[in-house]
Amino acid sequence: MSEPSDTSRRLRPSRAVRSDAALGRPAGGRRARGARGPSAWAARAGRARFPLGAPTWPGGVPRPTPEPELGVHYDTAWSRRYPVRLARAVVLDNVTRPLARLVAAPELRGGEHLRDLDGPVIFAANHASHVDTPLLLACLPLPFRHRIVVAAAADYFFDRRWKADTFTFLLGAIPMERAKVNRRSAELAADLLDDGWNLMIFPEGGRSPDGWAQAFRGGAAYLAARTDRPVVPVHLDGTRHILPKGRSTVRRSRTTVTFGTPLRPGPDEDARRFGVRIESAVAALAHEAATDWWTARRLAAAGSTPALRGPEASAWRRAWALPEASRRDADQHATAAGGPPGPEWPPRRRA
Repeated sequence: MSEPSDTSRRLRPSRAVRSDAALGRPAGGRRARGARGPSAWAARAGRARFPLGAPTWPGGVPRPTPEPELGVHYDTAWSRRYPVRLARAVVLDNVTRPLARLVAAPELRGGEHLRDLDGPVIFAANHASHVDTPLLLACLPLPFRHRIVVAAAADYFFDRRWKADTFTFLLGAIPMERAKVNRRSAELAADLLDDGWNLMIFPEGGRSPDGWAQAFRGGAAYLAARTDRPVVPVHLDGTRHILPKGRSTVRRSRTTVTFGTPLRPGPDEDARRFGVRIESAVAALAHEAATDWWTARRLAAAGSTPALRGPEASAWRRAWALPEASRRDADQHATAAGGPPGPEWPPRRRA
């Protein structure tokens, strides 16, 4: 039989045309034979029954809610296994530390407080930049550096799978809820301290938006009181010049990392009062970095140490109240410290 002419195709009723399209054959009325291709195989696989296809679910049985796998629920146990720890130590010693010395040129102070200190301990530091964590890791002595976990914001570092995997591997990060007290986070940190792991925590809960520190929260004080481990106050000076909040380019600048005397809660001191004492100790270290050891100790003994949080004033007045070195541009800060002006890192390409 000859193929229908164009005139007969145009004269066919629309219902017949729709039927041909629904049956998967051309408008001429003949089914395509031997249909092959990925779409055809996928369609057949989708219609396959168990075990070749997905199992069916009874209609009258409610489906269970899937357990969350990110945020505070992210499982970090894999990062503390020996092969992963070994790989992280290689990266830290051969990549992170050389980069920290190149970009930050840290000056270490107070290292004598760590010489006879037995771990595990809690390092509580101010937070002004994303550079703070790798810089502090690079400056820690060997016994602490390779057996430490970092309390990181669960809503920022663990909101995506690739971010959670990356920061858990590179920093040994564990998720910590910063908006409210979370029992899961506290239990994990306390169990790791009891298991011999050191802990790095930033009690502010986030980076400083304007150069002044934010109020310290009670996480470090609570964990110290619960696990009976000492808290080492740490002040990081100059990291805001390298990578402040809101900027994506890195600029070289000199920094100072100051370790303070380890603190323990008193017999009648609750976590709230101990947290205030930790913040005062970090403030004294900040004043020491800006002046000298004797002046900082004298003001601390008199209870006159300048507060970390700055004055209660408008934004422009708070900016003017910052120490002079903190108000300078990164180039001027590096020059005043005796080094060359710090270019952006990595350098921008010239047109």
